[in-house]
Amino acid sequence: MTIKEAKQQFIQSWGAIGTQWGVNKTMAQIHALLLVSNGPLSTEEIMEQLSISRGNANMNIRELMEWALVDKVFKAGERRDFFIAEKDIWRVARQVAKIRKKRELEPIIRLLDQIENIEGVKNEELKTFLKLLHDVRRLALNAERLIDGIVKSEENWFWGRVFKLFTK
Repeated sequence: MTIKEAKQQFIQSWGAIGTQWGVNKTMAQIHALLLVSNGPLSTEEIMEQLSISRGNANMNIRELMEWALVDKVFKAGERRDFFIAEKDIWRVARQVAKIRKKRELEPIIRLLDQIENIEGVKNEELKTFLKLLHDVRRLALNAERLIDGIVKSEENWFWGRVFKLFTK
C-alpha cells in the first residue's frame, strides 16, 4: 500500500468513525484530511481532494473551527484562506469531550433539574419514575466528572488512571 492509499483509507475510516462521535461524515473527512496533510490546505484543495462542493466544504470547515479542531492560517501573498488541524490527538480528544459534554450532557442535567420536583400522590408509578430520574442524574453527573477529568488532565495522568483500573 502506498502512502497516498493509506492516507485515503484513513480519511474514509475517520469519516465513518466521526458519525459515531456526533459529527457528519464530511466534517470528519475534512478533519482527517487536514490531520494527514503536511501543511495548510485551501478550501479549493479540500474540495478537490474530497470531491465536495464549496458550500459543503465551507460549512464543515466553519463547524470544525467552532469545535476548535481547525484553525485558519494566512500565507503571505495569498488571498485565499488556508486551514490546519490540531495535530495533537490528545488535545483533539479533550476538545471533542468538551463539546460533547456541552451539547449532550449539560442539556440532560438541566432537564433533570427542571423536572425533579414532581408533585402528586406518592404512588408506585411516581416512585419508579423518581428512581429512574435519580439513576439517570447520577450517571450524567458521573459522566460529567469523568469528562471534566479528561479535559483537565494530561495524557500521562489519564492513561495512568486507566491502567490502574485494570491492574488492581
